Amino acid sequence: MRVLSVLGSTGSIGTQTLEVVRQNPEDFKIAGLSCGSDIETLYSQIKEFRPEAVSVNDEDKALILEHRLRAEGNKTPVISGKDSSTSIATLSSADTVLGAIVGVAGLVPVYNAILKGKDIALANKETLVAGGDFIMPLVEKTGVELLPVDSEHCAIWQCLWGEKKENLDRILITASGGPFRGQSRADLEGVTCEKALNHPTWKMGGKITIDSATMMNKGLEVIEAHHLFGISVDKIDIVVHPQSVIHSMIRLRDGSILGQMGKPSMILPIMVALYYPDRGPRLLEEFDPFDPKCSCLTFEKCDTDVFGLVPVAYDAGRKGGILPAVMNAANEVAVNSFLNGKTGFTDIERIVKSVYSDFEGRNIAASDLDTVLQADGEARIKAGELIR
Repeated sequence: MRVLSVLGSTGSIGTQTLEVVRQNPEDFKIAGLSCGSDIETLYSQIKEFRPEAVSVNDEDKALILEHRLRAEGNKTPVISGKDSSTSIATLSSADTVLGAIVGVAGLVPVYNAILKGKDIALANKETLVAGGDFIMPLVEKTGVELLPVDSEHCAIWQCLWGEKKENLDRILITASGGPFRGQSRADLEGVTCEKALNHPTWKMGGKITIDSATMMNKGLEVIEAHHLFGISVDKIDIVVHPQSVIHSMIRLRDGSILGQMGKPSMILPIMVALYYPDRGPRLLEEFDPFDPKCSCLTFEKCDTDVFGLVPVAYDAGRKGGILPAVMNAANEVAVNSFLNGKTGFTDIERIVKSVYSDFEGRNIAASDLDTVLQADGEARIKAGELIR
């Protein structure tokens, strides 16, 4: 039985993780749950899964939740504040932490969980994008398992099971292409938030859906794959695959191509990570190769002229240091501004490129957590200034 702390339990990945737990109560137990501010969903999760502690980033919301629980005689501790998720990540009873907090906010609790010897089921790209240079050595030093939950990285990971590291020649990360595949830069100038959130394949949270629309999501995944699998970003290709049937592929040195196929659902990669090294029961409908959607699988190159954040991500991955963290921070601020109606869709790219350019000439090694968090903070200030 795995004992889990779920960081970001009220989000898309968190709720699907709890669905896996709900369907397999003999295999999993919940130690802790954390959220940002969605106390209504968290309240329901507390009633069902009976965690030993929960956390809420929003202190006012945490107080409301605590009063509600105490009025019912429920004594579940409610921890609040910006560092509260770290308390949940480091609960002594938990052996595995599911990291699904959106953005670089997920880095600190995952880092501290690794220090405490917890296995990490990682759904948060930004942890490795910003902190991969010190997170991966720490994983090796502590001997914990780092289990990829992101569907693309889980697919790559599965294809590599049983393969020698030196046999890996290239990684092919698939992408649906998002809602604006095939459109021109001129088409993107007037894009509304509603259109950008209308993803053709996946149902995800707001931030990652906008990242998919700008294709920054794939840029982040390239850097994440570089750290996870120890391969240069120049040996990682983005392959646009609109059907979202093949979740990613690898090419081996003899030319063999291995891919992992399935329905576009996060349930399976979550289960692969949580049951590793075994396999769990089947929760999804069987994959049907005769489904019309599977009758014609197509592949296209990523149009980096239209989606200009992809080359920025590759450049950050090559140069390393604090630049990936800077790029990511600027993107988080810019996406949030777009979601709140303060800036346009194409302003996201302009803001990220401007902030990134400002830091290029003063790049330094991302050797520790404090260095990365300082760079992240400075980049956010710069992005905020540009927006104002």
